[in-house]
Amino acid sequence: MSDAVRPVSVGGQVIGGERLALIAGPCVLEEASIAREAALRLRDLTGELGVPFIFKASFDKANRTSVTSYRGPGLERGLEMLAEIKAEVGVPVVSDVHDVGQIAPAAEVLDMLQIPAFLCRQTDLLVAAGASGLPVNVKKGQFVAPHDMQHCVGKVRSTGNEQITLCERGTTFGYHNLVVDMRGLVIMRSFGCPVVFDATHSVQLPGGGGGKSSGEREFVAPLARAAVAAGADALFAEVHPNPDAALCDGPNMLPLEAVAPLLRTLLEVRSACRS
Repeated sequence: MSDAVRPVSVGGQVIGGERLALIAGPCVLEEASIAREAALRLRDLTGELGVPFIFKASFDKANRTSVTSYRGPGLERGLEMLAEIKAEVGVPVVSDVHDVGQIAPAAEVLDMLQIPAFLCRQTDLLVAAGASGLPVNVKKGQFVAPHDMQHCVGKVRSTGNEQITLCERGTTFGYHNLVVDMRGLVIMRSFGCPVVFDATHSVQLPGGGGGKSSGEREFVAPLARAAVAAGADALFAEVHPNPDAALCDGPNMLPLEAVAPLLRTLLEVRSACRS
């Protein structure tokens, strides 16, 4: 397997370069003030540490447990909010796209398109995302073997787009649990794509809260350390000023104040492994 990857530039921030990158923000857009606070604090922290940063929040979370689960403000208002964050805070932004019809309007605002894990095999969606010309972050489906992600990469590359990252977020065996096999990071990186480790979704307990998902955020840090040691190029983390009051994925999200010590530790791990 090759260690060579093609770095991906997202609004001037590089994933797969010399520095560990961070993709982070609230799971889903709630109040504009929450997103702005998260973006500002993360921008300042990553600026201090010299870490490339892309702000992430979903305008729509279509894969919720229950029909009553909060999904977000929707495409139009959500893109407006992300455009405001991009302009006011000065950071690149990424969000999920769920169908081909969302790609054109999303591409006018976003710096990167994200393919949700449940949709990573949807050929039309991957091809349309690639054809947008934007970088594409493909989340590995909970049901997909790491080796098989090469076919997802091939679908995006069929458009001539080489700006692809692959994101590990755990494998499901049912029973409200996810398991992370760190070998998957090495396997997916061998396709020439930078790999991202989704530390917060990896500790999610899908459907474990009855009509909603639960999570075990106490395992975010140890899994993140292991992933960076295994060669992850970026950390993906959903964060919130008050996760326990969040409208989506609160139990597995990190509080904003936990990001700085975790990120500093991960930079030390990366440095130690590379030396």
